[in-house]
Amino acid sequence: MKLYTKIASALVLSLALVGCSSTQSEPQTENTTDETTQIPELDSLIQFQDSYPDDMQVAIMNTDQGEIDFVLFADQAPKAVENFVTHAKEGYYNGVTFHRVIDDFMIQTGDPTGTGSGGESIWGEPFEDEFSYELYNFRGAVSMANSGEDTNGSQFFIVQASTMDKELNGWPTLAEEKYHEVGGTPWLDQVHTVFGQVISGMDVVDAIADLEDTDITAVINTIEITTYKEYKETH
Repeated sequence: MKLYTKIASALVLSLALVGCSSTQSEPQTENTTDETTQIPELDSLIQFQDSYPDDMQVAIMNTDQGEIDFVLFADQAPKAVENFVTHAKEGYYNGVTFHRVIDDFMIQTGDPTGTGSGGESIWGEPFEDEFSYELYNFRGAVSMANSGEDTNGSQFFIVQASTMDKELNGWPTLAEEKYHEVGGTPWLDQVHTVFGQVISGMDVVDAIADLEDTDITAVINTIEITTYKEYKETH
């Protein structure tokens, strides 16, 4: 067993910076707590597999910048996946912008108002966090945005950070090694629910992040939900 420093609360990227008084969803940038929890070592990383179960759900997200595809971890984050899949099938995300993009950090979307303070869950109220020691905010992770504990709605982000140079004390060895290999945002672990992992289209994620200092805003056209078996047959 290892001691894992649980990252709980800290500096939030406030929408006050862009003229809004409230935010539903900005990923945090620093950790400040010293609360600790014991967690086991990992035998494997389920986010990085050569293949996935045939019945595993896959989201095919078509944007005006290209296609981003990601697997969904319903066993580890059932409510987050149900919320996302239902919204996607009902067209809730169609035409929604990536309202906040920060190069070498993340790209965020899921707010129909495009302000960062809108959107709601399929239940009409915030739902609880679903943290798993099997899932981490590696580069390519798809995570729920929130404004604090158990405040998940419709917004989500994709981790785009490609480097991670800090020493990690207490993370499982495999997770720490993967962070140093692919990058990511470990300070968001146990703070934002991870429910997916990009399997194709990280070049599109990077292209959207590159729009940070431009007047161009990327848009989701459609999101199709399929199975991994069907996905393999067409990709």
